[in-house]
Amino acid sequence: MSREDQIVTERIKKIQELRKRGINPYPYSFIKTHNAAELQEKYSKLKAEEQTKDKVKVAGRVLSVRDMGAINFISLQDGSGKIQVIFKDKIAKEIKNIDAGDFIGCEGTIFRTKRGELSVLVTEYEILTKTIRPLPEKFHGLQDIEERYRKRYLDLITNEKSREVFIMRTKIIKAIREFLDSKGFLEVETPILQPIYGGAAAKPFKTFINDLKQEVYLRVADELYLKRLIIGGFERVYEICKDFRNESIDMQHNPEFTMIELYQAYADYNDIAKLFEDMMAFLAKKILGTTKFEYQGHKIDFGKWKHVTMHDLVNEKFNIDIEKMSDKELFKLAEKYAPEKISSKSPRGELINELFESFADKIIEPTIVKDYPVETCPLCKINRKNPVLIERFEPACCGMELGNAYSELNDPVLQKTLLEEQVKLRKNEAEPWTSELDEDFILAMEHGMPPTGGIGIGIDRIIMLLTNSPSIRDVIFFPFMKTEKSKK
Repeated sequence: MSREDQIVTERIKKIQELRKRGINPYPYSFIKTHNAAELQEKYSKLKAEEQTKDKVKVAGRVLSVRDMGAINFISLQDGSGKIQVIFKDKIAKEIKNIDAGDFIGCEGTIFRTKRGELSVLVTEYEILTKTIRPLPEKFHGLQDIEERYRKRYLDLITNEKSREVFIMRTKIIKAIREFLDSKGFLEVETPILQPIYGGAAAKPFKTFINDLKQEVYLRVADELYLKRLIIGGFERVYEICKDFRNESIDMQHNPEFTMIELYQAYADYNDIAKLFEDMMAFLAKKILGTTKFEYQGHKIDFGKWKHVTMHDLVNEKFNIDIEKMSDKELFKLAEKYAPEKISSKSPRGELINELFESFADKIIEPTIVKDYPVETCPLCKINRKNPVLIERFEPACCGMELGNAYSELNDPVLQKTLLEEQVKLRKNEAEPWTSELDEDFILAMEHGMPPTGGIGIGIDRIIMLLTNSPSIRDVIFFPFMKTEKSKK
């Protein structure tokens, strides 16, 4: 029998003994008067060995038990932090019923120990949940990274840094709402189940509605529905949502991820770039108190964003002049740096885009990469200065693409033509996830969509940067994991 099996057997016996004594090891509730953080703040000036007559009731999970005989010390953790509770004299004998991991409620008086530890001297206590399995080793927690992701509940119990990351995640999303609400945006909801998916060139997840006998998709993006709302008269809308893409799983990708998409009528991609920069500076100041922070050894400033065209970046990287290169010369260069991404039929713009993608993950400083080739997106307006480009930008930082923004195409005839070409191209590639033309979206556009700017931003990646987390799995409570075979 393993050590863990022995512990489980011993704890089950304790549960049985408690029940024989008429004690319910799983009672219904407990009335707390304070949490740990409130007490630490309220009595921060209490001196060592100073006692009070103030009575409090606290509750939380037992992290550790030190049995010293006539006096016993328990480290108690609740949702706000930790506090020590002390069992002394007669009540000290009850310590045998308590194990690390249990939830207990305690009533007692506040004092500070000789060593300066704020504590509750317990007069009454109650077991609130008797645990069966032991916690991970108290000083190190879960050492196996995969176990941390699979058993996030244990990671949160034993890893203070992990808890802080997820508290910051909540604050970041709240701050995004605060910023956009202050700018007059309306938060909305659009369908997750879509009969025709669109808004991004990504592989979807399929499912089936039994009652309608209809195949549908989990959305890959919110774009086409949010644009319908712009057409309907809402001038500024956003949605914080889950999107689903049946593609890569790696340090920056999870099949289910959190996005924000927003659209602003009467705006173009320059206006959206300014909005994005202001939002990033606001988030950094709100969460960190400054726009400057460090990410994985890199010094970053969300208050300063470099603006550069894709052409200029490619020219600088490969020491070339795209404008003077023939299609044949471009193909040879792209064949060298991105052979698996292109073919002899690849148009010029696609070659340029793949050359850029070959080094895009080396962009470290906050950068707005703008003016993409026209072949890269069918939902974007032609660049007003150069017809072979579109008014599109992607913000990048620390090797990550953070978003995708356009001056949105609002010409319904051209939009239909471009989407038809996209569908035809996908069919020629014989992909099993080929989409159909969204006729209803075109119909909506024919009723008129005002000039509009929009952007989609990967919230998980923004959180990675602001919490200095190297993997997207570190900022998602329950990242998708390959199913483990059940163990006996």
